Amino acid sequence: MNDIATHTVSREIHLVSRPVGAPVAEDFAQVTTAVPELAEGQVLVRNTWMSVDPYMRGRMDDAPSYIPPFPLGVAMEGSAIGDVVASRDASVPVGATVSHFLGWREYAVLDAAAVTVVDTSAARPQDYLGALGTTGLTAYAALTRVAPVREGDVVFISAAAGAVGSVAGQLARKLGASRVIGSAGGPAKTRKLLDDFGYDAAVDYRQGRLGEQLAQAAPKGIDVYLDSVGGDHLQAAITAIRPGGRIALVGAISGYNTTEPAPGPDNLFQAAAKEVTLRGMLVSSYFTLFPEWIGQAAGWLADGTLRTEETVTEGIEEAPGAFLGMMRGTNTGKALVRLGAGQR
Repeated sequence: MNDIATHTVSREIHLVSRPVGAPVAEDFAQVTTAVPELAEGQVLVRNTWMSVDPYMRGRMDDAPSYIPPFPLGVAMEGSAIGDVVASRDASVPVGATVSHFLGWREYAVLDAAAVTVVDTSAARPQDYLGALGTTGLTAYAALTRVAPVREGDVVFISAAAGAVGSVAGQLARKLGASRVIGSAGGPAKTRKLLDDFGYDAAVDYRQGRLGEQLAQAAPKGIDVYLDSVGGDHLQAAITAIRPGGRIALVGAISGYNTTEPAPGPDNLFQAAAKEVTLRGMLVSSYFTLFPEWIGQAAGWLADGTLRTEETVTEGIEEAPGAFLGMMRGTNTGKALVRLGAGQR
């Protein structure tokens, strides 16, 4: 085991109050803590990258959900990549690059069983938080298992310039879609959908008239919809979808900060009349697909046929701001925080 005397303190981010509506900077606090000594079977990881994701907003509420809420006054959690700097388990040696779930801190002590060694010769470390991580897997599971794309389908994807959507549009094309339509906010993002992410048409939801814009982009309707937004996007998709269509319910970011129940689509009976499948998904139910997905996607990243983009924020102290910006839609592609070496 390496000497960890030089890794004695770590900065981390705590949730200190539960947001009412949109979170604010005062809901977070930066705390410096002592790094505990390792027990047998544990490793010490110096985090180099961490992810900020929309689902984290739900964990800030003290309410029942598919994943427990963040406790107040302790370090938050989330996907991270880092380097093992000390180890008391021979299966995870010093120098290995690993993925794990103790982000929002500079140093993490974990059981060796809780980390996954990643192959940095196949892809960059941060790719294992984006295209090769749960966001890429979400797109893959949604479009191959939950709402499978068939040859010739017209596919509509919301939040199309985000981490999941920017991969999903390109994947839909690889799966045989004849036309891929994305929704994003503002002219810069909609242009990026067309120029960089392979979309055939882009809908700017900030311009309003979402249903009309979708009808213009898909005059004969859509077959598959990947929903990360809910609300008006889901309503427009139900109107546009053809009989036998498939909808993957991945998220509903339009309602995450609401203080009153968000109104749902008022046209759900159309889904019944068209015999549409609406199926929810949790990416954790599809972790067994990781080898299958990484086996394909790493090659696509290497040969340039899968294009990605990241919005990178520097430093653990800026992690709350990165999260707040992502929730406002300021990011394109995957929102990441690059961490420094920590305090020594």
